[in-house]
Amino acid sequence: MKEGEEMLVADQQTEIKLVYQVENDDEGKTVKQVLKTKLDFSSRLLTKLKHEKMVFLNNEYVKYHEEVKEGDYIKVLMKEEPNQFLPQEIPFEVVYEDVDVIVINKRPGIVSHPTKSHPNYTIANAATYYLHKQGLEYRIRFVNRLDMDTSGLLVIAKNPYAHHVLSEQMQADKVEKRYITFVEGVVDKDEETIDAPIYRPTEDSIKRVVDVRGQQSITKYKVLERYHNASMLEVELLTGRTHQIRVHMNHIGHPIIGDTLYGDPEGKLIDRQALHAAFLKFYQPRYRHGVEVRAPLPEDLLQLQNTLKG
Repeated sequence: MKEGEEMLVADQQTEIKLVYQVENDDEGKTVKQVLKTKLDFSSRLLTKLKHEKMVFLNNEYVKYHEEVKEGDYIKVLMKEEPNQFLPQEIPFEVVYEDVDVIVINKRPGIVSHPTKSHPNYTIANAATYYLHKQGLEYRIRFVNRLDMDTSGLLVIAKNPYAHHVLSEQMQADKVEKRYITFVEGVVDKDEETIDAPIYRPTEDSIKRVVDVRGQQSITKYKVLERYHNASMLEVELLTGRTHQIRVHMNHIGHPIIGDTLYGDPEGKLIDRQALHAAFLKFYQPRYRHGVEVRAPLPEDLLQLQNTLKG
């Protein structure tokens, strides 16, 4: 193992082991400081590991205030929970995979996670089947979510450490997320930033609205193509709110084509909202290098594009 390199491995599907070799610039720091600054462990996770006595220095259980020196090994153990979903053979297009992460190109019309109305035949069931074929039983942990009728890039973490780090990146808006969407009407401005708070009127409300009582929500867009009475946009999310793009597009008077909740209730041109998660950039949890992933437009959006051009 190279100096400063972490190693994350599964042991009989029940234990995740993270090993970090202390570097020169860590000299004199405490175990806790190294875990927070070099491995992005949150205070909450550190507290959990402390109670479970899962942190070791050079294979000896150690308390967080212990100082480290160059060449030491910090080992963290995390208990892995069993997979919780029924494996089902469902289309599952992997566009990127490493030891920590699977990124798929999700088809429209399938939910990510089981719900009361969709208990099976979800992406979670498909991911379970995909791993099961490889003899793996990792718990399925989604880093992001896509609406049932939104297609594109969906991130699944293979272990609790990767899920923790990537979720922190998401919450800190450090993940670059770009979408392709087709909206009603000709958008005049070539590009614009929409800064409008999004609010959920009631606890049981599915629909969100722009309201001063809501959370700050920022969306950037630029026009890729203009048609007779529609536009194709590239949209970048600078915050991650539920239905953010759908709400903001409706707010500026250009609802997404096919969006029956925020736009035309009949959805005549396409049977789902014309929204596709096309690009993601995040930092690999373990090695910290940038990962860029792209997903081409699915067939139904290509057909929509051709219709609009005609």
